[in-house]
Amino acid sequence: MSSLRNAVKRKTHKERPQPQSRSKFGLLERKKDYKARADDFHRKEKALQNLRRKAEERNPDEFYFAMEHARTKGGVHLKSATKPNKYSQEELRLMKGQDIGYLQVKRQSETKKAERMRESLHFIGAPVQNSHTLFVEEEAAASISLDEHFDTPAELLGRTYNRPRRSQLSTAAAVTGLAEGAADTRKLDRRRAGSYKQLLQRDERRGMLGNVLEKMALEKAVMGKGRKRKLGPTTDSEPPVYRWKQERKR
Repeated sequence: MSSLRNAVKRKTHKERPQPQSRSKFGLLERKKDYKARADDFHRKEKALQNLRRKAEERNPDEFYFAMEHARTKGGVHLKSATKPNKYSQEELRLMKGQDIGYLQVKRQSETKKAERMRESLHFIGAPVQNSHTLFVEEEAAASISLDEHFDTPAELLGRTYNRPRRSQLSTAAAVTGLAEGAADTRKLDRRRAGSYKQLLQRDERRGMLGNVLEKMALEKAVMGKGRKRKLGPTTDSEPPVYRWKQERKR
């Protein structure tokens, strides 16, 4: 019967609000939440007690062979900062090659993304190709006024769309259309500036990956065989230069 009682879905007891006098303390804590918090506290308390007991029972004359190579400074034990590498030189060179391959893939991906973005932004800012041809007599061509011919202000002659006449500018719909066109233009300008900024960031990232690749390729070559000599000191702006001794290849 008890197993059947455990199989029946029971009501989920939710957190209860505090009384009005204790509302500043938030919701009442459920027992399982308190149990988890109490277990965590007691586990940490036991760990501290064990450490305190070990420190009290420590023998000041104890000796381990590892103490022969250990150092202390001001009574504080110093661990060795340089540990022998568990990988061989060939394994390190292989891992360096894998890192170089990963960076080459990332640089190629950034290059393709930048090229696609540059192609989409190629014609932005270029002069407008469409034109409006007027057929007039040769005598009238010298004295023709475009703003009078199109019956539109001179400020709007350069627009290829939504170019209202002077009589239409008095209506509210035309003014609203001009305002909406200006808002659309500003939105397009912001979007274009963001695209160019992203393109610049991709170019910088590609150049940075190229510099890292050059340094890693040099490190991999230095890890290889052959006698070599370093020419000059290393600087942050320029990578080190090595010269290998010429050897006859069998």
